[in-house]
Amino acid sequence: MGLLPLLAEPRPSFDHAREVPLRGADLRLWPRGFRLPRHGTGDHRGRQLWSGDGQPQSVYELSQIEGRPGIAGEIERDFGFKPDFENAKYQLEKGDGAGNTFKATAKPVLIGTAVVGATTMVFGIIILLENLFCQVIPKLSIVQPEIILGLIMGGSVIYWFTGASCQAVVTGAYRAVVYIKENMKLDASTASDKDSKEVVRICTEYAQKGMWNIFIVVFCFSLALPFFNAYFFIGYLIGIAFFGLFQAIFMANAGGAWDNAKKIVEVELRQKGTDLHAATVVGDTVGDPFKDTSSVAMNPVIKFTTLFGLLAVEIAVTMKDQGVKNIIGGVFFLIALVFVYRSFYAMRIPAEAKA
Repeated sequence: MGLLPLLAEPRPSFDHAREVPLRGADLRLWPRGFRLPRHGTGDHRGRQLWSGDGQPQSVYELSQIEGRPGIAGEIERDFGFKPDFENAKYQLEKGDGAGNTFKATAKPVLIGTAVVGATTMVFGIIILLENLFCQVIPKLSIVQPEIILGLIMGGSVIYWFTGASCQAVVTGAYRAVVYIKENMKLDASTASDKDSKEVVRICTEYAQKGMWNIFIVVFCFSLALPFFNAYFFIGYLIGIAFFGLFQAIFMANAGGAWDNAKKIVEVELRQKGTDLHAATVVGDTVGDPFKDTSSVAMNPVIKFTTLFGLLAVEIAVTMKDQGVKNIIGGVFFLIALVFVYRSFYAMRIPAEAKA
């Protein structure tokens, strides 16, 4: 793997690439003298260069290779071609657009595996109830109120989850931007180690807060609902899987479209810095949480819901006292509602901060 092929005009084959020392990397992500490793030969290294979501771009920008004194002459002397830095950045932008498309295509497949697992779990619950009570299938009709309410409840949880996860991302990003504006010199060539670690800490803190809110809600709903009514919970699981699959497809494709709209303006239209570009950047702030956060995270939500639910149903159907079951379900349900509230109102950007 190497960045040199992107700098060439005309571009050489990847077999001419060498290990490139990246000195003075911004944010101190690598020690001075860090070298990109070579993996394999020829086209294999070329394919690796385009893998990931913007990682080659990040490596290029963090290396600050353009700012090194005499770097153009050094590359021409040591590697036999004249570097074209603008073309390198252009090719990296094009590669990032292809990566967005690949991800938008692949992520719904990941959610599909979760739906297959959820379907298996649902049939496991149905067989369990059939063995215990018999004549279960007629009670699973779509006209049964328990099933209809369960489907609505499952869909509601999916839409709550997408909103809560996006809220956590937006709030964490806002807090990081506020810290950067107040504490970091944006005109400096490099960031201090302390400031870089603080930005990482802020982003990690809000990611963990959002994660805990979402996990506790999903966990408590999965434990609460089976204690109220097993058939209602079957409808809930079907709703989670059905709405989750199509919402994930929508969010992955919409997020990729938002992201690639910006790439079209940057790569095809060459209009960076214009009002059109500014509008697509705003759209990209929606697209990134869509495709990189909410859509792909539905995979564990669907899987954990069905797994916890299967265990809870087995416990609930063995208990005979419906009053005790209602109390247990009510306690878990109230806990879930508290964290649903926290997932939005405890993660909001304060009004005074916006002012």
